[in-house]
Amino acid sequence: MDPRAERTIDAVLRAAEQLFSTRPITDVTVEEIAAAAGVAVGSVYNHFGSKAGVHIALVERALDTDRHFMDLAYTDGRSPLEQLYAAAEEYLAFYLKNPEYFRMLAFPVDPGSYAAGRELAERLAKSVDEQNGRMVEAIRLGIEAGAIREIDPEDAATVLWAAWNGIISLGWRPDSLQRSEEDLRRLLRLATEAVAHGLLLE
Repeated sequence: MDPRAERTIDAVLRAAEQLFSTRPITDVTVEEIAAAAGVAVGSVYNHFGSKAGVHIALVERALDTDRHFMDLAYTDGRSPLEQLYAAAEEYLAFYLKNPEYFRMLAFPVDPGSYAAGRELAERLAKSVDEQNGRMVEAIRLGIEAGAIREIDPEDAATVLWAAWNGIISLGWRPDSLQRSEEDLRRLLRLATEAVAHGLLLE
């Protein structure tokens, strides 16, 4: 790709990320995105087609970034339980370095809020399911190895994922429930241990 085009795309996505983090997507205009990115409005349409196209590209970038962190957790040298602990650590690292990306994936926009929202929500759900599938597979392998008791791997993975999302979201609360990075790491470890011990054979 032409380096200039790459710079334009990156500038638009960074501008949209900032705008979408402070206001509802429905309230943000293509003109505002272009102005914040320092590019012509036509450039936004040329590269993305619409505001929905910008949002889709931004979510896809968030998914790619999340996938990179999860790749660091699910390695062959770890046991299934070690992979789960590593996944919690990498998920926190993903949030700390990319808080807005985390929000997009963990708490997506209401699919009915704009015309292309439902299609985007379906694509996002499918991609998140694919990532969660790695957790499901780790639990399934643990069961096969005799390290984890017979349990529905998908249910167990959903419990872990929901717990992690809830804990990490404490990092940006505006009240006394807000937690520091150190607190988040400790709470994630505790939640993972609580679930892991429940998965272990007696």
